Amino acid sequence: MNSKLNIAIMAGGNSSEEGISLKGVVQIAKWLDPNKYNAFPVMLKGIKMTLKHPQHGDIPVSWDNFSAKVGDEVLSFDCALIAIHGTPGENGLLQGYLEMMKIPYTTGGVLNTALTFCKDTTKRMLEGVNVHLAKDLRVHKGTPVNPDDIAKKIGLPLFVKPNESGSSYGITKVKLTEEIVSALEKSFTEDPVALIEEFIPGVELTCGLVKTKNKSLVFPVTEIVPKNEYFDYGAKYENQVEEITPARIPDDLADYIQSVSSEIYDRLGCRGIVRIDYIYSNKKLYFLEVNTVPGMSEASIVPQQVAVMGLTMNDVFGMVIEDAIAGKTK
Repeated sequence: MNSKLNIAIMAGGNSSEEGISLKGVVQIAKWLDPNKYNAFPVMLKGIKMTLKHPQHGDIPVSWDNFSAKVGDEVLSFDCALIAIHGTPGENGLLQGYLEMMKIPYTTGGVLNTALTFCKDTTKRMLEGVNVHLAKDLRVHKGTPVNPDDIAKKIGLPLFVKPNESGSSYGITKVKLTEEIVSALEKSFTEDPVALIEEFIPGVELTCGLVKTKNKSLVFPVTEIVPKNEYFDYGAKYENQVEEITPARIPDDLADYIQSVSSEIYDRLGCRGIVRIDYIYSNKKLYFLEVNTVPGMSEASIVPQQVAVMGLTMNDVFGMVIEDAIAGKTK
Protein backbone atom coordinates (compact mmCIF):
# COMPACT_ATOMS: atom_id res chain seq x y z
CA MET A 1 0.00 0.00 0.00
CA ASN A 2 1.27 3.47 -0.92
CA SER A 3 1.65 5.47 2.28
CA LYS A 4 2.94 8.61 0.54
CA LEU A 5 0.72 11.68 0.60
CA ASN A 6 -0.56 13.22 -2.63
CA ILE A 7 0.23 16.94 -2.70
CA ALA A 8 -1.40 19.24 -5.23
CA ILE A 9 0.97 22.14 -5.91
CA MET A 10 -1.47 24.83 -7.01
CA ALA A 11 0.09 27.10 -9.63
CA GLY A 12 -0.79 29.58 -12.37
CA GLY A 13 -3.74 31.76 -11.42
CA ASN A 14 -5.51 34.68 -13.04
CA SER A 15 -3.16 37.60 -12.44
CA SER A 16 -0.05 39.13 -13.98
CA GLU A 17 1.99 36.99 -11.59
CA GLU A 18 1.12 33.72 -13.35
CA GLY A 19 4.62 33.31 -14.83
CA ILE A 20 6.29 33.67 -11.43
CA SER A 21 4.00 31.00 -10.01
CA LEU A 22 4.85 28.60 -12.86
CA LYS A 23 8.57 28.96 -12.08
CA GLY A 24 7.87 28.32 -8.40
CA VAL A 25 5.93 25.09 -8.92
CA VAL A 26 8.89 23.45 -10.66
CA GLN A 27 11.20 24.38 -7.80
CA ILE A 28 8.78 23.36 -5.05
CA ALA A 29 8.28 19.93 -6.62
CA LYS A 30 12.06 19.40 -6.41
CA TRP A 31 12.11 20.44 -2.75
CA LEU A 32 9.39 18.10 -1.51
CA ASP A 33 10.64 14.86 0.04
CA PRO A 34 9.96 12.12 -2.57
CA ASN A 35 9.93 9.50 0.19
CA LYS A 36 6.95 11.19 1.85
CA TYR A 37 5.09 13.00 -0.92
CA ASN A 38 3.85 12.53 -4.45
CA ALA A 39 3.99 16.06 -5.87
CA PHE A 40 1.46 16.89 -8.60
CA PRO A 41 1.38 20.32 -10.28
CA VAL A 42 -2.21 21.51 -10.64
CA MET A 43 -2.59 24.51 -12.94
CA LEU A 44 -5.47 26.87 -12.35
CA LYS A 45 -6.48 29.23 -15.16
CA GLY A 46 -9.85 30.91 -15.36
CA ILE A 47 -12.32 28.28 -14.15
CA LYS A 48 -10.18 25.32 -15.25
CA MET A 49 -8.01 23.16 -13.01
CA THR A 50 -5.59 20.87 -14.83
CA LEU A 51 -3.39 18.16 -13.36
CA LYS A 52 0.00 18.02 -15.10
CA HIS A 53 0.58 14.27 -14.76
CA PRO A 54 4.13 13.02 -15.47
CA GLN A 55 2.91 9.95 -17.39
CA HIS A 56 -0.61 10.80 -18.54
CA GLY A 57 -0.27 14.47 -19.53
CA ASP A 58 -3.01 17.04 -18.90
CA ILE A 59 -6.01 15.76 -16.92
CA PRO A 60 -8.96 17.90 -15.76
CA VAL A 61 -9.37 18.27 -12.00
CA SER A 62 -12.99 18.19 -10.88
CA TRP A 63 -14.31 21.15 -8.90
CA ASP A 64 -16.95 18.79 -7.49
CA ASN A 65 -14.53 16.81 -5.31
CA PHE A 66 -11.02 18.14 -6.10
CA SER A 67 -9.89 14.91 -7.77
CA ALA A 68 -8.67 13.72 -11.17
CA LYS A 69 -9.41 10.52 -13.10
CA VAL A 70 -6.04 9.01 -14.02
CA GLY A 71 -6.64 5.97 -16.23
CA ASP A 72 -9.07 3.75 -14.35
CA GLU A 73 -8.30 5.27 -10.95
CA VAL A 74 -9.37 8.42 -9.15
CA LEU A 75 -6.50 10.50 -7.81
CA SER A 76 -7.44 12.52 -4.73
CA PHE A 77 -5.20 14.93 -2.86
CA ASP A 78 -4.25 15.00 0.81
CA CYS A 79 -3.15 18.64 0.82
CA ALA A 80 -3.07 21.68 -1.48
CA LEU A 81 0.24 23.53 -1.44
CA ILE A 82 -0.70 26.97 -2.72
CA ALA A 83 1.89 28.59 -5.00
CA ILE A 84 -0.46 30.98 -6.81
CA HIS A 85 0.41 34.65 -6.42
CA GLY A 86 -2.45 37.11 -6.78
CA THR A 87 -5.97 35.91 -7.50
CA PRO A 88 -7.28 33.36 -6.62
CA GLY A 89 -4.43 31.95 -4.48
CA GLU A 90 -3.51 34.95 -2.38
CA ASN A 91 -6.83 36.73 -1.86
CA GLY A 92 -9.00 34.11 -0.13
CA LEU A 93 -10.92 32.75 -3.13
CA LEU A 94 -9.07 29.45 -3.46
CA GLN A 95 -8.92 29.13 0.32
CA GLY A 96 -12.73 29.38 0.48
CA TYR A 97 -13.13 26.58 -2.07
CA LEU A 98 -10.66 24.33 -0.24
CA GLU A 99 -12.44 25.00 3.06
CA MET A 100 -15.72 23.86 1.52
CA MET A 101 -14.01 20.74 0.15
CA LYS A 102 -12.37 20.11 3.55
CA ILE A 103 -8.95 19.92 1.85
CA PRO A 104 -5.97 20.98 4.00
CA TYR A 105 -3.95 23.84 2.48
CA THR A 106 -0.72 25.62 3.29
CA THR A 107 -1.59 29.32 3.64
CA GLY A 108 -3.59 31.44 6.02
CA GLY A 109 -7.36 31.13 5.89
CA VAL A 110 -9.99 33.06 3.93
CA LEU A 111 -9.98 36.12 6.17
CA ASN A 112 -6.19 36.29 6.51
CA THR A 113 -5.48 36.08 2.79
CA ALA A 114 -8.31 38.39 1.73
CA LEU A 115 -7.26 40.96 4.31
CA THR A 116 -3.52 40.88 3.62
CA PHE A 117 -4.06 41.08 -0.14
CA CYS A 118 -5.66 44.48 0.44
CA LYS A 119 -2.69 46.73 1.24
CA ASP A 120 -4.83 49.51 2.69
CA THR A 121 -6.80 47.23 5.05
CA THR A 122 -3.58 45.54 6.19
CA LYS A 123 -2.11 48.90 7.20
CA ARG A 124 -5.26 49.79 9.14
CA MET A 125 -5.02 46.46 10.98
CA LEU A 126 -1.45 47.21 12.02
CA GLU A 127 -2.14 50.54 13.68
CA GLY A 128 -0.97 50.11 17.26
CA VAL A 129 1.83 47.70 16.36
CA ASN A 130 5.31 49.08 17.06
CA VAL A 131 6.05 49.85 13.40
CA HIS A 132 5.63 53.00 11.30
CA LEU A 133 3.22 53.31 8.36
CA ALA A 134 3.79 55.48 5.28
CA LYS A 135 1.36 58.35 4.63
CA ASP A 136 -1.14 57.31 1.98
CA LEU A 137 -4.28 58.07 0.00
CA ARG A 138 -6.69 55.58 -1.55
CA VAL A 139 -8.15 56.39 -4.97
CA HIS A 140 -10.96 54.51 -6.74
CA LYS A 141 -10.99 54.22 -10.52
CA GLY A 142 -13.30 56.84 -12.03
CA THR A 143 -12.94 59.23 -9.10
CA PRO A 144 -11.75 62.71 -10.17
CA VAL A 145 -8.36 63.58 -8.67
CA ASN A 146 -6.44 66.80 -8.22
CA PRO A 147 -2.74 66.00 -8.76
CA ASP A 148 -1.66 69.22 -7.03
CA ASP A 149 -3.62 68.32 -3.88
CA ILE A 150 -2.14 64.80 -3.90
CA ALA A 151 1.42 66.09 -4.28
CA LYS A 152 0.84 68.61 -1.49
CA LYS A 153 -0.60 66.03 0.92
CA ILE A 154 1.78 63.11 0.24
CA GLY A 155 4.87 64.94 -1.05
CA LEU A 156 7.09 64.12 -4.02
CA PRO A 157 8.42 61.72 -5.02
CA LEU A 158 5.64 59.26 -4.25
CA PHE A 159 4.55 55.75 -5.21
CA VAL A 160 1.33 54.82 -6.98
CA LYS A 161 0.51 51.13 -6.65
CA PRO A 162 -2.48 48.82 -7.08
CA ASN A 163 -4.17 48.18 -3.75
CA GLU A 164 -4.51 44.49 -4.61
CA SER A 165 -1.62 43.17 -6.66
CA GLY A 166 1.93 41.92 -6.22
CA SER A 167 5.41 41.53 -7.71
CA SER A 168 5.49 45.30 -8.36
CA TYR A 169 3.05 45.05 -11.26
CA GLY A 170 1.33 48.38 -11.93
CA ILE A 171 3.60 50.34 -9.59
CA THR A 172 5.15 53.70 -10.51
CA LYS A 173 7.59 55.95 -8.72
CA VAL A 174 6.28 59.46 -9.46
CA LYS A 175 8.67 62.42 -9.34
CA LEU A 176 6.54 65.12 -11.02
CA THR A 177 2.97 66.20 -10.32
CA GLU A 178 2.01 65.83 -13.99
CA GLU A 179 2.93 62.12 -13.86
CA ILE A 180 0.32 61.25 -11.21
CA VAL A 181 -2.65 60.73 -13.56
CA SER A 182 -0.77 58.39 -15.94
CA ALA A 183 0.61 56.48 -12.94
CA LEU A 184 -2.95 56.00 -11.66
CA GLU A 185 -4.07 54.75 -15.08
CA LYS A 186 -1.24 52.19 -15.05
CA SER A 187 -2.21 51.08 -11.53
CA PHE A 188 -5.87 50.71 -12.55
CA THR A 189 -4.89 48.09 -15.17
CA GLU A 190 -4.18 45.79 -12.19
CA ASP A 191 -6.85 46.83 -9.67
CA PRO A 192 -9.71 49.39 -9.56
CA VAL A 193 -8.30 50.82 -6.32
CA ALA A 194 -4.92 52.55 -6.17
CA LEU A 195 -2.82 53.38 -3.13
CA ILE A 196 -0.73 56.54 -3.27
CA GLU A 197 2.08 56.41 -0.72
CA GLU A 198 4.87 58.71 0.32
CA PHE A 199 8.35 57.76 -0.85
CA ILE A 200 10.57 56.80 2.08
CA PRO A 201 14.28 56.73 1.28
CA GLY A 202 16.07 54.08 3.27
CA VAL A 203 17.25 50.49 3.46
CA GLU A 204 14.85 47.81 2.19
CA LEU A 205 14.64 44.83 4.55
CA THR A 206 12.53 41.71 4.57
CA CYS A 207 11.91 38.88 7.02
CA GLY A 208 10.38 35.48 6.32
CA LEU A 209 8.82 33.25 8.95
CA VAL A 210 6.66 30.20 9.47
CA LYS A 211 4.73 29.04 12.50
CA THR A 212 3.04 25.73 13.19
CA LYS A 213 1.31 24.44 16.29
CA ASN A 214 4.58 22.94 17.47
CA LYS A 215 7.30 25.19 16.13
CA SER A 216 8.07 28.78 15.15
CA LEU A 217 10.87 29.71 12.75
CA VAL A 218 11.69 33.37 12.20
CA PHE A 219 14.28 33.56 9.44
CA PRO A 220 17.27 35.93 9.25
CA VAL A 221 16.57 39.41 7.84
CA THR A 222 17.57 40.07 4.23
CA GLU A 223 18.79 43.44 2.96
CA ILE A 224 17.66 44.29 -0.57
CA VAL A 225 19.91 46.53 -2.66
CA PRO A 226 18.12 47.15 -6.01
CA LYS A 227 20.19 48.07 -9.05
CA ASN A 228 17.06 49.95 -10.18
CA GLU A 229 15.42 52.82 -8.30
CA TYR A 230 13.34 50.49 -6.16
CA PHE A 231 12.59 46.78 -5.65
CA ASP A 232 10.60 46.39 -8.89
CA TYR A 233 9.79 43.35 -11.03
CA GLY A 234 13.25 43.31 -12.64
CA ALA A 235 14.90 43.43 -9.24
CA LYS A 236 12.69 40.63 -7.90
CA TYR A 237 12.80 38.20 -10.79
CA GLU A 238 15.57 39.17 -13.22
CA ASN A 239 18.46 39.40 -10.75
CA GLN A 240 18.69 43.19 -11.03
CA VAL A 241 19.31 43.32 -7.30
CA GLU A 242 21.73 42.35 -4.58
CA GLU A 243 20.20 40.42 -1.69
CA ILE A 244 22.30 40.16 1.44
CA THR A 245 21.41 37.63 4.14
CA PRO A 246 21.85 38.27 6.98
CA ALA A 247 21.33 41.99 6.45
CA ARG A 248 24.15 44.42 7.25
CA ILE A 249 22.31 45.92 10.20
CA PRO A 250 22.93 46.00 13.96
CA ASP A 251 21.85 42.93 15.91
CA ASP A 252 19.30 44.87 17.93
CA LEU A 253 17.58 46.09 14.74
CA ALA A 254 17.53 42.55 13.33
CA ASP A 255 16.04 41.29 16.59
CA TYR A 256 13.40 44.04 16.51
CA ILE A 257 12.44 43.20 12.90
CA GLN A 258 12.13 39.51 13.72
CA SER A 259 10.06 40.30 16.82
CA VAL A 260 7.68 42.71 15.07
CA SER A 261 7.33 40.27 12.13
CA SER A 262 6.22 37.60 14.59
CA GLU A 263 3.71 40.02 16.11
CA ILE A 264 2.33 41.00 12.67
CA TYR A 265 2.04 37.31 11.68
CA ASP A 266 -0.05 36.60 14.77
CA ARG A 267 -2.16 39.75 14.62
CA LEU A 268 -3.17 39.09 11.01
CA GLY A 269 -3.81 35.39 11.62
CA CYS A 270 -1.19 34.15 9.17
CA ARG A 271 -0.36 30.50 8.56
CA GLY A 272 2.33 28.82 6.52
CA ILE A 273 5.35 30.58 5.03
CA VAL A 274 5.04 34.37 5.02
CA ARG A 275 7.42 37.21 4.14
CA ILE A 276 7.08 40.74 5.53
CA ASP A 277 8.75 43.74 3.84
CA TYR A 278 10.01 46.94 5.46
CA ILE A 279 11.96 50.16 4.88
CA TYR A 280 14.36 51.41 7.57
CA SER A 281 14.70 55.20 7.38
CA ASN A 282 16.02 57.75 9.88
CA LYS A 283 16.03 55.18 12.69
CA LYS A 284 12.39 54.29 12.00
CA LEU A 285 11.08 50.97 10.69
CA TYR A 286 8.25 51.34 8.17
CA PHE A 287 6.00 48.42 7.27
CA LEU A 288 5.53 47.88 3.52
CA GLU A 289 3.50 44.71 2.96
CA VAL A 290 2.81 41.08 3.85
CA ASN A 291 3.34 38.33 1.28
CA THR A 292 1.23 35.30 2.24
CA VAL A 293 2.45 33.35 -0.82
CA PRO A 294 6.06 34.50 -1.17
CA GLY A 295 8.01 33.69 -4.32
CA MET A 296 9.58 30.24 -4.43
CA SER A 297 11.77 30.31 -7.51
CA GLU A 298 15.49 29.66 -7.20
CA ALA A 299 16.07 33.43 -7.04
CA SER A 300 13.57 34.01 -4.23
CA ILE A 301 14.40 35.45 -0.83
CA VAL A 302 12.83 32.95 1.60
CA PRO A 303 14.92 30.00 0.32
CA GLN A 304 18.04 32.14 0.84
CA GLN A 305 16.99 32.94 4.41
CA VAL A 306 16.21 29.28 5.13
CA ALA A 307 19.65 28.23 3.86
CA VAL A 308 21.42 30.82 6.05
CA MET A 309 19.47 29.45 9.01
CA GLY A 310 20.99 26.03 8.27
CA LEU A 311 17.72 24.43 7.16
CA THR A 312 16.38 23.20 3.83
CA MET A 313 13.15 24.02 2.02
CA ASN A 314 12.44 20.29 2.25
CA ASP A 315 12.36 20.73 6.07
CA VAL A 316 10.18 23.85 5.95
CA PHE A 317 7.60 22.55 3.47
CA GLY A 318 7.42 19.30 5.43
CA MET A 319 6.54 21.33 8.55
CA VAL A 320 3.87 23.32 6.71
CA ILE A 321 2.23 20.32 5.02
CA GLU A 322 2.12 18.23 8.20
CA ASP A 323 0.70 21.19 10.14
CA ALA A 324 -2.00 21.84 7.53
CA ILE A 325 -3.08 18.19 7.57
CA ALA A 326 -3.01 18.01 11.37
CA GLY A 327 -5.19 21.13 11.54
CA LYS A 328 -7.89 19.49 9.43
CA THR A 329 -7.81 16.10 11.09
CA LYS A 330 -7.76 17.12 14.74
